[in-house]
Amino acid sequence: MKAGSVTRRCYCRDDSGRALGKSCPKLKRKNHGVYSIRQELPSTQDGDRRTFRRSGYDSAETARSDLDKVRALLAIPEQDDAENRERIAELLVTISENKAPIPDYDETKRRLGTGQSLTTRMTVAEWLDEWLTGKRTRKSSIARYETDIRVHLKPRIGSIPLNRLRVAHLNEMFEGINETNEEIEAANAVRRQVEAKRKAAMRRAEQRAARAELRALPPFRRTTGPATQQRIRATLRAALNDAIAQQLITFNPASHVELEPGKRPKALVWTPRRVEQWQQTGEKPSPVMVWTPEQAGWFLDHVAADRLYAMYHLIAFRGLRRGEACGVRWTDVDLDAGTLTVATQLVQDGWSVVESDPKTASGARVIALDTETINVLRTHRARQLAERMEWGPAWVDSGRVFTREDGTWVHPGWLSEAFERAVRAAGLPPVRLHDLRHGAATLALAGGADLKVVQEMLGHSSITITSDTYTSVLPQVAREAAEAAVRLVPRARTGTDGHASGTQRPFAGEAALPRIDRPKRKTAGHVGDPAVSRRSRLRESNPRPTHYECVALAD
Repeated sequence: MKAGSVTRRCYCRDDSGRALGKSCPKLKRKNHGVYSIRQELPSTQDGDRRTFRRSGYDSAETARSDLDKVRALLAIPEQDDAENRERIAELLVTISENKAPIPDYDETKRRLGTGQSLTTRMTVAEWLDEWLTGKRTRKSSIARYETDIRVHLKPRIGSIPLNRLRVAHLNEMFEGINETNEEIEAANAVRRQVEAKRKAAMRRAEQRAARAELRALPPFRRTTGPATQQRIRATLRAALNDAIAQQLITFNPASHVELEPGKRPKALVWTPRRVEQWQQTGEKPSPVMVWTPEQAGWFLDHVAADRLYAMYHLIAFRGLRRGEACGVRWTDVDLDAGTLTVATQLVQDGWSVVESDPKTASGARVIALDTETINVLRTHRARQLAERMEWGPAWVDSGRVFTREDGTWVHPGWLSEAFERAVRAAGLPPVRLHDLRHGAATLALAGGADLKVVQEMLGHSSITITSDTYTSVLPQVAREAAEAAVRLVPRARTGTDGHASGTQRPFAGEAALPRIDRPKRKTAGHVGDPAVSRRSRLRESNPRPTHYECVALAD
């Protein structure tokens, strides 16, 4: 490698305008003039010379420091590595021409070793596209990754160079998401007000005006809540971990972002008070709502004649997921043994339907069937065989337990729409099809099933998920538990309100407590005084309690 050089040039001129150059008397001063560097680069394949030049340094030390950086970059490839020596030379020519900063030695060495371009920087958006293209997982997961990338990641941080992405960028991104949430909530509130005005309008002119106002407003939008933000971060963290594995970066900022923990919504029961509030406002108290046993029974009675009644019954009592119910095959059902094996599911990819394995490893499970569900499935089997005879050769033998009239798969999206129509027709408060699964867990727990049994029935990978999400207790069960707790405390007598009150029976060990002698109170009467005798008789018939209890009031 040829040695580079550091030179100094003076731009002073004499009275005639001629440059003084080396004859300038001020050159003896250390800080006079401008320093420049020059370094020979490897020649092109045609033998043309290439040179790195840069000027404008105010001191020889600064100039020499940059020259050392250039020489260090040239020394990265071995002497016999012609390809990488050419890539380094092209990099330095580009930097010299564009007057760009000299790149970091370690970063350049890493990019050179991994085959990355040295003259261009990969952005976050480019890497996310490349990562998503090479991802091999279930289609539903790919669709979720694509949504996170398209809606949130690329618009907010896509233009940032991948190796320049920092925690501060991600904090700014999530702050922007929260600000957008506030705007969405404000717009939704305005729309609800106008919608309420339209419903309350008595005259047609007022209704038309309200409808016109609604058309001018933006539609209802969903906010990006804490759980969704956690999912966005998880997508980015997975992509950046793969970038580290490919030595594109060395630090994953998504692993160091602190977000509000995403909490699974608690399942609430449609009590009369909540139903009344929903009828007045049209708002659900929680995203996850569960029918009472009476409401669930009303719905099943309403759809008893529906050809998919057995499907609704199975989800309502055994807690299958939508895709699992659509995908169950007759070969997975043993009515004699009373078992159903979840071995496959039907999921949506866009609007098309694909068959896949259960959602998780624990999702592949064996579910016990009760006698009523077995009878319901037997009746459904007979009905399906009758349909098959009616369709003849046109019947599609899909092997599924639940099918359309011609034997084809039940589309999961179509099933959800059919369920919503049935709920409206039954006049019941709204629940999602998936909420029947929540209801099955609630009924099982209310029936005395162990939490571990419910976890296995639902196919959860962790019992924490079951306890955090599906343990909503029906009102009558909670009331019975509260009454049972009160009955555990022995009481001496019962008050007018039906609950025990007054003095308790002495607890074990009370006799061992030290006796406190109180000074006798002086009275105006004497032993023979009728008033004193009357007070004494009252105290004997109503002794003061020896100790008091604390009563915990439930909300």
